[in-house]
Amino acid sequence: MFRLRTASLLVCSAIIGLFGFATASKAAPCTNPDALGTSRTVTVDSNELPRIGTMQYRRTLPLDDHEVVITFDDGPLAPYSSRVLDALAAECVKVTYFLVGTMARANPDLVRRIYNAGHVVGTHSHRHPFNMDRMERARVLSEIDSGIAAVTAALGDERALAPFFRVPGLARSQQIETYAASQSLSVWSADEVADDWHRGITAEQIVQRAMARIEAKGHRGVLLLHDIHPATARAVPMLLQRLKAGGYRIVQAVPPGDRPASLPERNPAQLAAGEKKGWPRVVQPPQEAAAKTKVAVTKKPEALRARLASRKTRTVVAATGFNALFNR
Repeated sequence: MFRLRTASLLVCSAIIGLFGFATASKAAPCTNPDALGTSRTVTVDSNELPRIGTMQYRRTLPLDDHEVVITFDDGPLAPYSSRVLDALAAECVKVTYFLVGTMARANPDLVRRIYNAGHVVGTHSHRHPFNMDRMERARVLSEIDSGIAAVTAALGDERALAPFFRVPGLARSQQIETYAASQSLSVWSADEVADDWHRGITAEQIVQRAMARIEAKGHRGVLLLHDIHPATARAVPMLLQRLKAGGYRIVQAVPPGDRPASLPERNPAQLAAGEKKGWPRVVQPPQEAAAKTKVAVTKKPEALRARLASRKTRTVVAATGFNALFNR
């Protein structure tokens, strides 16, 4: 079954005591009549659907025509995760997050904000290694278990964590999948990516690639994005508008069973005061990259997956100690 270490529960209690959280209200209902919204939920049972995403697996989520599931990896990281959350809230869209353990440990307020906004929280390892497919078994187990423990501690309630796991860099292996199955974890790949981790990519290019690849996959699918990049934070509002204009509907993947309606959270004013104002300095894309309009639609998902790990090493992120967090 989906196991959580006893130690993680002790850490949860310590975090609650440290910050003096007050109970947060349930996510507010959508009040925007023109919002894209979330059309429905689909329940993902790891025993019935242990592996998800046609980039690497034969099966994916049971989506109808013009239905999209949006997922975010690698966070949380302020201010970009917050900007993404604001954009999702404006369109009343619910998504699934795959959080890194060290990032969750460093940003517990953001983890709880994600959950209390109605999003589903899964895990993405503890330190985000790009070579999990080549690790020895003990290190693989440690990355998965420690990531689960850290995200659970940030949430403060083991019931809030979904048994969903995505391998960093999509570097899957039979060893990872076998262990995940023994823990009743669904291993997620994706149906489409938008290359938002690429150095110099613009928000417009992210939207173009996301839409082109969704359309090429039968106008549906699980889309993988990253909420730690400035270009992605800028792209999300545009992407939601394009999906709405194209007649797409958003579906949210949820785990079976009951989950807490909300988690204890600090006062919103305290959270806002603690976040860095404005946008950190961003490395601007080369003019030739910005001038590109042709969108490459990959016909071989496995080739795209193979390039994913190597390209992500060249990611541009905010100068907020992101790499140091991964190496903790």
